[in-house]
Amino acid sequence: MTEHIKIEKSDGILSLTMARPDKKNALTNAMYGALADAIEGAETDPSVRVLLIRGEGDMFTAGNDVGEFAAIATGAVQGERHVGRFLQALARSSRPLVAAVQGRAVGIGTTMLLHCDLVVLAENALLSTPFVNLALVPEAASSLLMPLRIGYARAFEMFSLGEAVDAKSALAWGLANRVVPLDKLDAEARALASRLAKQPAGAVSTTKRLMRNPELLMAQIKAESEQFAARLKTVEAREAFTAFAERRPPDFLKLAAS
Repeated sequence: MTEHIKIEKSDGILSLTMARPDKKNALTNAMYGALADAIEGAETDPSVRVLLIRGEGDMFTAGNDVGEFAAIATGAVQGERHVGRFLQALARSSRPLVAAVQGRAVGIGTTMLLHCDLVVLAENALLSTPFVNLALVPEAASSLLMPLRIGYARAFEMFSLGEAVDAKSALAWGLANRVVPLDKLDAEARALASRLAKQPAGAVSTTKRLMRNPELLMAQIKAESEQFAARLKTVEAREAFTAFAERRPPDFLKLAAS
């Protein structure tokens, strides 16, 4: 358990809040573990009918804690990684998932939204997937789900160039259900979650399963995870993380010349 994930349950809604605002809600291994535990636990808790995912502060999440990733890339960190459990829990969840997104949603902050059934964006939301910028590959089955959602051309541009998509475009592309003023975000997301909680739970979960194929998603997550782990050990990734630590642009061209 970690204090950086706040968990509250009321009226059939389990709220999961990423609460590390001083670090832009960057996700650590412990945070992934707490999120995975909560989502997995909801599957056997009949009092939980909907999950609401949100971030504290001015940003949804900056994505993976890059410091931890750098340590993994150099072999300085060992032990169980919980990110895989989190991704699998998202893919397998029979409970509807609602997300309330303000500010930046980076990397997994955006790809997790592809597993959410209702997404509410604040007007200041910016979605980005800069995996290639870090010499990595997409995760969370997003290499499958993103092109299906927004088309190959847009998805490849998001992944390969890492540029942010604003809330208005995200809504037009089908990445969100609503865009609301920032001060209305929580109220709108909770209202939608409350409406879902009052629906017949069996019909909701069955409808969700008919619309999604958890087995296919799990296979894609496994394939991506294998490539992601391999990429973390490359010289390109080492250059990307070194450049990040040194606050300079990475120079991948020099690697090709060496």
